[in-house]
Amino acid sequence: MAVNQNDPFQARSRADHMSPAEAHAAGIDVGLRKYMLGVYNYMAGGVALTGAVAYLGASTPAIRNLMFSVGADGRIGMNLMGWAVMLAPLAFILVMSFGVNKMRASTLQMVFWAFAAVMGLSMSHIFLTYTGVSVARVFFISAGSFAALSLFGYTTKKDLSGFGSFLYMGLFGIIIASVVNIFMDSSALHFVISVAGVLVFAGLTAYDTQKIKSIYSVTDSGEVMGKKQIMGAVNLYLDFVNLFMMLLHLFGNRD
Repeated sequence: MAVNQNDPFQARSRADHMSPAEAHAAGIDVGLRKYMLGVYNYMAGGVALTGAVAYLGASTPAIRNLMFSVGADGRIGMNLMGWAVMLAPLAFILVMSFGVNKMRASTLQMVFWAFAAVMGLSMSHIFLTYTGVSVARVFFISAGSFAALSLFGYTTKKDLSGFGSFLYMGLFGIIIASVVNIFMDSSALHFVISVAGVLVFAGLTAYDTQKIKSIYSVTDSGEVMGKKQIMGAVNLYLDFVNLFMMLLHLFGNRD
């Protein structure tokens, strides 16, 4: 006789005949899906907020002129306020990383939304540098790539932890090369950084997804669970935003 999954009496009868191990595994599976859904919801909300603030910052003259200046050759430059806004997200990341154990989940959530908004201001220059069509196109390419990579990280049975050290070494190399290129302004180095960045952040997307999944525990309290979800969202948010920026450098059409 076939079991009707929608029949509550049959479902309860099936649950009554589960072994303790099966019941525990089923509880973890349901809890894990809910946990990961919370991570993705925070991450998606942060990306949406960043995009909205970035567009608002680029399209509002008062905000735009506060951070950017246009040179005689038409190139977009940042003034002192622009550099302050550009570096501000790093301060938020440090606050969340080192203060996560002291803050309540609700406070951490507010800091995350503030971080996403400030990140949007720091990224508003993309709407002044690239065409809106190319920004939208690269965004959807990034979203599709991120979804596939994150799904791989979630479902693969292969342990990706061994790639972590290699990926973070690549990340530090990209950061150093980017700082050097501020002074060199080399288009060739810029291209190499962008290609390497796509590879590194693609790998980090899968790696971080698996890591976020692995730290889930069915015994976590609501407070601890909330903090894990927010910090997991921060990691995936950074992976997505950086993947998007690297792809934009490669495929974006400038105004």
